[in-house]
Amino acid sequence: MTNGHELTPSKLDQIDHAILSLLHDNGRISYTDIGKEVGISRVAVQMRINAMVENGIIEKFTAVINPVKIGKTVSAFFNIDVEPKHLEEVAELLANEAAISSLYHMTGPSKLHMHGIFADNHEMEQFLTNKLYAIQGVVSVDCQMLIKRYKSRMGMKL
Repeated sequence: MTNGHELTPSKLDQIDHAILSLLHDNGRISYTDIGKEVGISRVAVQMRINAMVENGIIEKFTAVINPVKIGKTVSAFFNIDVEPKHLEEVAELLANEAAISSLYHMTGPSKLHMHGIFADNHEMEQFLTNKLYAIQGVVSVDCQMLIKRYKSRMGMKL
């Protein structure tokens, strides 16, 4: 699998899918424990994971931080209309903002959808007033605050 062969979705087998599922549930699980779960050696697990990393199937390993536990209690979603000629520069500016957890270009020529996490309403208001509204090319902003989270997607669940 790692001998220069490119992994594609059609080349992922049942064991690869099981490994991805285990990693999704616990990114700190050991190669040995994965091997026991899927019935292959630790070395084979390591080779498969390395191949999935090399082929971009696994983008990165990370910690999922609970924002409330670190004092970030306001979660909001924004739909932003942008002048088409400013779309890329606006997206780049917003992508570099620490409060922004996700940013997407949606259907329509110049619509951005983003999620932000803030300590409180005042911090969100300051972000809107001093940063978002001040960006050249932003035409309008629709903001919706999260009331309750039922499910959050952290990567792809198989």
